[in-house]
This record gives sequence, structure tokens and C-alpha cells, in this order.
Amino acid sequence: MVDHLANTEINSQRIAAVENCFGASGQPLALPGRVLLGEGILTKECRKKPKPRIFFLFNDILVYGSIIINKRKYNSQHIIPLEDVTLETLPDTLQMKNRWMIKTSKKSFVVSAASLTERKEWISHLEECIKHLLSKTGRQPCREPAAPWIPDKATDICMRCTQTKFSTLTRRHHCRKCGFVVCADCSRQRFLMPRLSPKPLRVCNLCYRQLLAEKKKEAEADRRQTEPIPSAMQGYEPSSGDDSDNDDEKAEQWPADTEFYTSQVSWSSFHS
Repeated sequence: MVDHLANTEINSQRIAAVENCFGASGQPLALPGRVLLGEGILTKECRKKPKPRIFFLFNDILVYGSIIINKRKYNSQHIIPLEDVTLETLPDTLQMKNRWMIKTSKKSFVVSAASLTERKEWISHLEECIKHLLSKTGRQPCREPAAPWIPDKATDICMRCTQTKFSTLTRRHHCRKCGFVVCADCSRQRFLMPRLSPKPLRVCNLCYRQLLAEKKKEAEADRRQTEPIPSAMQGYEPSSGDDSDNDDEKAEQWPADTEFYTSQVSWSSFHS
């Protein structure tokens, strides 16, 4: 179907219509060989509350945005290369049904469809496009997707210290590494994660210590690789031991001690 529609007038008209709906705030979408395969409204689980979003599936990218006037005006355009996408089907919750997660190296989020059939169709078409792209480019699927942000209303207390209660004056924050909802005291640190942003991002205390430990190990590995090997002919002797860093500090674990987005645990079971 993609080959049949590529570079046809009807495909060009459809892509032009999408560009027109986003207006000047959107990026150009027309490229040689790019095909618009389908569109639809999905519910995106945002930080504050679930919100409807318009999604457009192309053969190489997924585009979504906020709805101002359906079929006429959209904004806040986001473009996701399909080569960077992996999918995970999620169980229903009391609030949302027909859910799945769209995971990428920069951002991961949960969406839901109006029906089970619609979810199956979206996932089927997405997986087909992703498979085709990966086989064409020889790339590997994303192995380290960004953590999805847990919605604010999923918890009334900090998910790290489990002591601080959120209120109008006590703000919720999100760790950019694990996605947990945390208080200010538990997320005062910033850490540079180039995969996510060129600027240091807020992380919780536990993730900060883990990231520091990983950075130290990487630096030590790099140092050992570049360090010249002593020559026995020059009278040097190899070191009698390693300078091992004590990176085994056991930081506190969140009581649940489990991944948030798993089929065994629902949001409503936390702090119930």
C-alpha cells in the first residue's frame, strides 16, 4: 500500500491538509516517499489528566498534537521517528481502557483507544511500519527508552521518601530518569543526560546517586583503556591492586519496589 500511494496526488493532498491544520506552528511534513497511512484521536495520559490528541501515522514518523478545532486546527505538533519507537500493551485501569505505551529514547507516554479493535489496528500498523524501517536501515530497536511520567493524581505523597504530602503549597515534581512523582527535597539534584536534553535535568536523589556511580565506572573504564601499560624492560612493576570505588551504597528503595507500568500493579493500588 505504501508503494502504491507514494508520490501520488491524493497522498500529497492529504499531507498538505495535515500541514495546513497545524499552520505556521507546525513543521513541513511532505517528503519524497513519505505516505500518510492513517489518523485518529487517541487519549494521551498527561501529567495532570488524560487529554484527547490527534495522531497521524506516516510510513516513517508518528505525528501528534493538541486539538483546537477537529479537522481544521491543531497545535503543539510533535514528530516521532518510528525507528525509535517500541510498543507495550498495558492492562486496563478503572479510569482508562485499551491502553498501550509508546516508548522512545527521548519520551515515553501512554495512550488509549476508544475500543479494543481500534487499539489492535493502531498497534498492528505501527509495528508493521517499524519492522519495515528497521529492516531497511539495519538499525536495532530502542533498547533504553525514556521512563514515562507517572500522572500527578496517581499518588498524594512523594514516591521516594513516602513522607511528604502534596498540597497546593507543596508541589509535585517528576524525576526525568525514573518518572516518579517526588517532592522538592527528594529532587534537588540535576544531572546531564544528553539523550534526553542538552541541559541538566531534575532527578530524584536515588537516581542521582545511581547516575553518579555509572559515570564514575565509565570514567574509570576510560582511564584504564587510555593508561599506558608499564614495561617490565624499564623496571616497572604492575600495580598490586585496583583502586575500587565503593559504589555499592544501598540507597533507600520505594516500598513497592516494582516497576510502575506493569501488568501486576495498577495505579489505584498504590498508597491505598
